[in-house]
Amino acid sequence: MEQNSFLIRLGGCRAGVATLAAGLVLLAACAGNDELQTEIESLSEAYAEAQLNIDRGNYSRGVQIFEAIQARYPFSDISRQVQLELMYAYYKSGQREQAIEAADTFMRENPIHDRVDYALYIKGLAYYEQDAGFIERRFNKDVSVRPPKDVDQAYSTLRRLVERYPASEYAADAEQRLLFLKNRMSAYENHVADYYMRRGAYVAALNRAKSALENYNGAEGNARSLEIMVEAYEELGMHDLAADTRRVLEANFPNEG
Repeated sequence: MEQNSFLIRLGGCRAGVATLAAGLVLLAACAGNDELQTEIESLSEAYAEAQLNIDRGNYSRGVQIFEAIQARYPFSDISRQVQLELMYAYYKSGQREQAIEAADTFMRENPIHDRVDYALYIKGLAYYEQDAGFIERRFNKDVSVRPPKDVDQAYSTLRRLVERYPASEYAADAEQRLLFLKNRMSAYENHVADYYMRRGAYVAALNRAKSALENYNGAEGNARSLEIMVEAYEELGMHDLAADTRRVLEANFPNEG
């Protein structure tokens, strides 16, 4: 994960330096006195200090400075870059909800900005890591409940990134995370379906296995979903449907069953 974090930071900094420089040039062009020039210099120093603190892992201090800059220049190009810096700092400091909110605000206010892919990526990561290990915990608890909503949000956000910005530098990492989520969610749904099968709730098991197959097509657990469907149809006396499903299983997974 360290490599991915480094990738995130590079994505924010490249745009940050250029945007800050452009913003300072605009302010300097309007500057008509020493007081304003001093303010520009102070802004540059504050921005650099915030980035330095974040690079050193002092996220709380970095957040504090960036929030102050954003409050001072709420509608500037600098503010938009600060939003990007803030969502990263929030994410790295474990403030997942703030990172998600910052990403949503940025995308809502700048729907065609060239860094929307970055905002989606941070938002997806925040959801992705907000409830890590959910399946392991649920396996040992009541599996009749659905996994946390955050998992679905992570999946939908990262999927949106990949589909809307396939050329994004973050797309490859998002695809890997999507594959992981798809496999784990499929496994979870199958586990719940097995739970229902053991208790004779065959309709519930069938619906859960069908849901796993439809929603997570291509996952490693697809073969198991089909097996459960075959078993459920047989138990329900729906032998024709069981035979049809078995043929699908054998055609797509000849080494299974």
